[in-house]
Amino acid sequence: MEATIRKVQPGDESALAYIQTESWKSAFKDILKADVLERCTNIEKATKMYKSLLDENKGNGYIQFVDGKPHCIAYWDAARDETMKDKAELICIHSLPGNWGKGYGRSMMKRVLEDIKAQGFNEVYLWVFTENYRARRFYESNGFACTEKIQPALGAEEICYEKGL
Repeated sequence: MEATIRKVQPGDESALAYIQTESWKSAFKDILKADVLERCTNIEKATKMYKSLLDENKGNGYIQFVDGKPHCIAYWDAARDETMKDKAELICIHSLPGNWGKGYGRSMMKRVLEDIKAQGFNEVYLWVFTENYRARRFYESNGFACTEKIQPALGAEEICYEKGL
């Protein structure tokens, strides 16, 4: 299978929303309450959010295609948290569940981390649901370290991971 990654562009909002919502449905079904998950995976709301991000050129987004079909997305930006202002934040990395475990996420992560470093950042952090063990193993295998920072999120709990570049 051939995989390619490019920066997101206007017109990608439907693919971005689809990948995010489908990923959430699989990854978070045992972490979030059903009503919260349903609200957070509303395809129309997600599409509008991505259209707004694209129209306003906010964040640094990527989309990965596998055999010409959208499969994985990622977004990063300067830290949204004032206490981490000199760091970059990996806001999301989502992929369609049908190709989990095949290395596509790893290639997306490599691309994103290279871009973050090229933009002058020496550290990156992310938040992940504490109970999302699959994602936590993925981040740890990509050199991220678990911190003591925890925050509530959507009726669950998130833990912060950090990595030096």
